[in-house]
Amino acid sequence: MRDIAVIVEPDAVLVCALDRAQDVKGVAQRAGAGAGDARLPPLADAATAFAVWMRTAALPLWSTLGVEADGAFAEAIEFAGRVPDAPRRARVQARQAYVLAHAGAAGWRGPWREVVRRSLARFAETNARPDGLYVTLTAADGRVLDDTAALYDQAFVLFALAAAARSGIEADAARARAHALWATLATRRLPQGGWREAGTYPYQSNAHMHLFEAALAWSAVDPAGPWNALADEIAELCLTRFIDRDGGFLREFFSADWSPAEGPDGRLVEPGHQFEWAWLLTRWAVLRGRTDAEAAARRLFQVGARGVDAARGVAVDALDDQLAVTSARARLWPQTERLKAALLLAERNPDDRAAYLAEAAAALAGLELYLRPNGTWRDKLNPDGSFVDEPAPASSFYHIFAGWEQLAAAAAVLPELAGADAALA
Repeated sequence: MRDIAVIVEPDAVLVCALDRAQDVKGVAQRAGAGAGDARLPPLADAATAFAVWMRTAALPLWSTLGVEADGAFAEAIEFAGRVPDAPRRARVQARQAYVLAHAGAAGWRGPWREVVRRSLARFAETNARPDGLYVTLTAADGRVLDDTAALYDQAFVLFALAAAARSGIEADAARARAHALWATLATRRLPQGGWREAGTYPYQSNAHMHLFEAALAWSAVDPAGPWNALADEIAELCLTRFIDRDGGFLREFFSADWSPAEGPDGRLVEPGHQFEWAWLLTRWAVLRGRTDAEAAARRLFQVGARGVDAARGVAVDALDDQLAVTSARARLWPQTERLKAALLLAERNPDDRAAYLAEAAAALAGLELYLRPNGTWRDKLNPDGSFVDEPAPASSFYHIFAGWEQLAAAAAVLPELAGADAALA
């Protein structure tokens, strides 16, 4: 025989044409995550262990060693506990505030309230611009190093302020700051819809995704505000422009009219963002009763699954628009997005619940490869199975914590997670 792939496992043999190699990976991954597979612990057990790590290692570490003397958040922590000197990015300050505010609201008893209050006060002092937006980068002494107001960063500032308002941390002030920020962003809306991002890629889906997430967060705490309309606008832009009509995958970069960008940039498909948009679109679709959006989300998840490397059990960084792997490196964050989307889709699709829960179990197992017992993590897994040796980036905590929140939500409604609900709640 020629051009034939044969995969032999203890309980199965799969034979397939080599030109279906990507499909073989997906089948092997799903088989490896099957309910009777001894290689993976039951999802409830893995979720309980993850919750214990979050409460006893990650949250205590990042709310103490991860906080600078002036109240700002550290950019990274080394495995040994040292905090490297580094400029402060707006997105990190906002993400860490969100994590601790939500942890406190969920019942974690650490020093979250004062930490979040101080961090947001310091951030307003160092990063606020007169127009209501926020600068991208500052030094430890508060000097502005980059006064760009990136859309991506504004989205995370809105997200952090929503978390503060939800947790009762100077809620009126947080709402006022959010409305001031939005008032300026609203004037920058493009005639063709959406917003222009600063930097090399002005027309992109990623910044809109996080603005969408922030709008959903604010709509829950400020329903009379502009947030529902904003969420609807971005969802429609995603469904009509960002998602390829024929392939069902979401692109990253576009031309000014929201057609795909030319060259490799326009062909880039990131598995992590397929999962992340699937999760967000499903949440929005439930609120709006949009079955078409739920169908699009399920298709996005299927595309993302094409980027799962069965050998390592992780979602890789990048595909092209033929869904062939173009970067086999695997960062931490796509693993959390795969987990979140699989759990929510399991809730919404009872007929396919077992398959989605198998994906969730595999995603959690993949995520655990990155986590260290002391509350730090690795971020980049190389194709050869080695990790890049670098400090744990604080920016990853937002993704990890959101995975924990989705597990907690799933444990409240899915019997397959019974026993984990007490640890996650």
